[in-house]
Amino acid sequence: MLRPDTVALLSRLSEACGLAGDEGDVRAVLRETLEGQACEIYTDTIGNLICRKGNGPVRVMLDAHMDEVGLVVAGYHDSGLLRFKESGGLDPRVLPGRSVLVGRSKISGVIGTQAVHLLDRSERDKVIPAKELFIDIGARSRDEAASVTTPGDPVYFATRFERLSDTIVKGKAFDDRVGCVVVAHTLLEHDYPDLTLFGVFSVQEEVGLRGARVAAYHLAPHLALAIDATSSADVPGVDPPATSSHLGQGPAISLLDGTIVMHQKMREQLVTLAERHGLPHQYRRLTTAGTDAGGIFLQRVGVPACTMSVPCRYIHCPASLASLDDLSDTIRLAHLFLESLDKGEFTL
Repeated sequence: MLRPDTVALLSRLSEACGLAGDEGDVRAVLRETLEGQACEIYTDTIGNLICRKGNGPVRVMLDAHMDEVGLVVAGYHDSGLLRFKESGGLDPRVLPGRSVLVGRSKISGVIGTQAVHLLDRSERDKVIPAKELFIDIGARSRDEAASVTTPGDPVYFATRFERLSDTIVKGKAFDDRVGCVVVAHTLLEHDYPDLTLFGVFSVQEEVGLRGARVAAYHLAPHLALAIDATSSADVPGVDPPATSSHLGQGPAISLLDGTIVMHQKMREQLVTLAERHGLPHQYRRLTTAGTDAGGIFLQRVGVPACTMSVPCRYIHCPASLASLDDLSDTIRLAHLFLESLDKGEFTL
């Protein structure tokens, strides 16, 4: 069971805005939460928030990324409508009609398209490409739109955090604000005397695993555990073996993805600890895409790395669902893994 303040942190992080390259709002929430709780907390040259706790001989990197998928203002139509580009992997099927917030002033807008009753019947069932969509902020001309926005302004989905039941929550950017909660909770709640623990909240994961690469090179950890969100497509019409993970069945431990084959001993230790302590867990069945583990793994002489994810329905969409039980179990398993390192029960 998660503490109320942990759920409150997830709510704040979900509603914070942090597109790749503009993660400042998310970083500010995390810094406020963690200030004074770690031995050292600083922001590096590209925006990663790094928290060091302890001075033990084993250097461990616990990573979660701050950035979310979204849009970027790319120009204007003469009518005052905004052109946009995507930032991160977005499904164009979910874009039309969505409410958005534009720029640092959070100007309200709607993603629009041609009215359906003007389309030929043959066109109505087709997915509309993102390049044929636009953002309407109510401006009446190009000049009016340009007076309140600038090309490059980030565009966020206007989704409020909401608790749907005792265990299920809805929100924006659970990929990877759930991971940020796991890392922050670990730094706040536990000490590991024989570890130097680096809690890294990385930037620009959604556009190429960039921040984690820089952090790992700088910190030179002996091993790294990336905490991310993964898709849970356990919905009608999806063959069960084809879904990446199932909501409510515990953290999803990765075997491999498009960027890395996970370190075998680390993966096996996570499974052993989950079984020993009766924690629900599952394997992430999707083997494409990638997480920060793939960027960390290639630094310096190589860093043993593994990914553990919180299942979320509808990731990379305007709203996602997550199970607080899954989040709690992921927090618990991350702690057990670090504790086994700290006590010398597990070594590479």
